[in-house]
Amino acid sequence: MVLKGLTCAPTGAIVAAPTTSPEELGGVRNWDYRYSWVRDSTLALAALSLAGHPEVARGFRDFLMRSAAGTAEDLQIMYGVYGERHLPEYTVALDGYRGSRPVRVGNGAATQRQLDVYGHILDAAHLWRRAHEEIGAEEWRFLSQLIDEAAGVAPAGLRAVGDPRRAPVRPVQGDAVGGAGPRHPHGRGDRVGRANVAAWRATRDEIRAAIERDGVDPQRGCFVQCFGSREVDAALLLLPMVGFVAPNDPRMVATVAAIREDLAVGPHGFVRRYRTESSDDGLPGHEATFLMCSFWLVEVLAMQDRYDEAVALFEALLATANDLGLYAEEYDPATGELLGNFPQAFTHMALITAVHQLACAASPGDRDPAAPSDSAERMAHTPR
Repeated sequence: MVLKGLTCAPTGAIVAAPTTSPEELGGVRNWDYRYSWVRDSTLALAALSLAGHPEVARGFRDFLMRSAAGTAEDLQIMYGVYGERHLPEYTVALDGYRGSRPVRVGNGAATQRQLDVYGHILDAAHLWRRAHEEIGAEEWRFLSQLIDEAAGVAPAGLRAVGDPRRAPVRPVQGDAVGGAGPRHPHGRGDRVGRANVAAWRATRDEIRAAIERDGVDPQRGCFVQCFGSREVDAALLLLPMVGFVAPNDPRMVATVAAIREDLAVGPHGFVRRYRTESSDDGLPGHEATFLMCSFWLVEVLAMQDRYDEAVALFEALLATANDLGLYAEEYDPATGELLGNFPQAFTHMALITAVHQLACAASPGDRDPAAPSDSAERMAHTPR
């Protein structure tokens, strides 16, 4: 219901949250999320498909094609709910919630380049096909451009928090360059697919080799936040979800252990995105635990056949909802307060996919929990 409520019926856009809210009470980490992030929206589509609402994918596809004007080169990571591209960020002379300032309107992130957006759209296209939506020639041309764009920038253009020279260890989502392998949406090659697929696979293999060579801590044996670092961040929990590595691969087991050691806080071990004290993101202050990342940990524990641990963490996370069953972006275990944007689409979609993964783990006959899979296949699968 929350995800449906965050959908703009006239356009098909899905907003990240209906509020601009503080991540730190009295601090400056206040962001306006009342816009449609491509990444958030495609993940919402997957969660809604799991919940029996694949029809939402059609509306968002139309919104995306209109907003991007069918050109991958001009793709933005976010748009206004009516396709607005210009989203200037400014502050207003008001005190926010409990004195938090500044209060921001607009979002400067609209001009950022975030490489995962390409793969998320391709995952969405896979969901469109599963919903028996035909992908026309113009859409396929756009999707092909997305892969070419990702292949062109991924090896040299990766950047991490605070340092543009350090490449983050984050696979491009699903069947894009970093995923299981490029596929034509109709299950067959055409002139575009035959011309590019070999180059796409070569770039995919180059990225995988670089991550496996430079993205693993030789001491702890875990994947790391970025090349040349020993830090971890919660995005690494996505590695088995997008099929980059098997959940029970020793490197992934070590990664879960490192994330729980370095990022988990409070009595239940909720997860922070990264350590702000050692990962400079350019802002003062600190973040609380991210509920979405904590639900990701539930998923990975379930995939690793650590069912009891996954259930215990899941039940603790359920208790963070307010009296209406709504979840914020973050949670402070020390005070029991919900923080950040509210209600946050990311958190609710992560809850849905965590439920799905727990159901799969509880019915092992439906799925091999140790087998990697691309995220669209994982999310579109419904256990019996």
